[in-house]
Amino acid sequence: MKCSLKIYRGSDVEVITGDAPANDHESQLVICMGSKTNLANKPLLDTIRQTFPKAHTAFCSTSGEIYNNEVLDDTIVATVLEFEHTTIRTAMVNISSFDTSKAAAIALAKLLPADGLRYVMVFSDGGKVNGSELVKGLNEGTAADVLVTGGLAGDGTAFQSTLVGLDNYPEEGNILAVGFYGDRLVVSHGSMGGWESFGPERIVTKSNGNKLYEIDGKSALSLYKTYLGEEAKNLPASALLFPLSILTPEYEKPVVRTILSISEEEGSMTFAGDVPAGAKARFMKANFDKLTSAAYDAASQTMRDQSAKPVWALLVSCVGRKIILGPRTEEEVEAVREFYGPSTFLSGFYSYGEISPLIEDPSGCAFHNQTMTITSFHEL
Repeated sequence: MKCSLKIYRGSDVEVITGDAPANDHESQLVICMGSKTNLANKPLLDTIRQTFPKAHTAFCSTSGEIYNNEVLDDTIVATVLEFEHTTIRTAMVNISSFDTSKAAAIALAKLLPADGLRYVMVFSDGGKVNGSELVKGLNEGTAADVLVTGGLAGDGTAFQSTLVGLDNYPEEGNILAVGFYGDRLVVSHGSMGGWESFGPERIVTKSNGNKLYEIDGKSALSLYKTYLGEEAKNLPASALLFPLSILTPEYEKPVVRTILSISEEEGSMTFAGDVPAGAKARFMKANFDKLTSAAYDAASQTMRDQSAKPVWALLVSCVGRKIILGPRTEEEVEAVREFYGPSTFLSGFYSYGEISPLIEDPSGCAFHNQTMTITSFHEL
């Protein structure tokens, strides 16, 4: 397996290669993470696609791009991958063709041949798709021994619309999957949050899918405003400061849910994933040092059954972490670099939700918010 990274800043291109760089004319997969503005630049996308004539090209809009040790905005970071023993298959659907996100995910999974499938990478629209239903469909549509990871596209902190594309100009509503085939590919995963729970444990008493109305019989929106204080005027973005820890019978460990939008008229809050009635909920807050150390721990999880350091690691971190860390955001990427050392290429993006199995339950993927999720790759 060979890898190179390219960053597009307007007409300027910067390239990072190692001892065994990917060949632009032989690479099978190019993953392009970029700002929504850049992904709407058709001449630039044409240039990128023409540079890699044999490769499938995946596009995903972001809330920030990860480029080796840096966190950037308003660029396109291209990860160029050339495999010796691995075959790539791709598929894409649009949520507008389906009644539910789960149905879209099941249909997407069925488009990938099952024979020899080892791993599926998924990038999804971050506004029109329910992440919880997405992973339910992915789990139903793929075999239990097939690892699935990825993330939901971002739109900075605007939360308006996102773009995903495959071998063509990206559009709203798309969900793409990249299937990796071959027994020489080694893929591992890790996901950690680092947030602190506080306050009493509460019960979700009224919700509908990913819409939350009441906690402990009281307005969830009013309760959030109480905790936010002066920051309440900046909703929904300021709610990223206080995500919810949700414990349901579906998972052995709590998962984190972050807000996407609010409705004053309905008194509701819409989250990136489901918040089911009856779930146990606690508010969470940030601890800078724990967020950074969690990124290091996520990287270490990818090596729990491995001895060789990966060639490339895909980092998908939540936009909420970026907002909280602010000018210290690069510290969590530097923590990942500290673990892997200089030989592993790092790239990825800040997202509206992360997809990865729980370490405690690796039988299927789960939907996360506010985590650093890492998938590592090399070939034997």
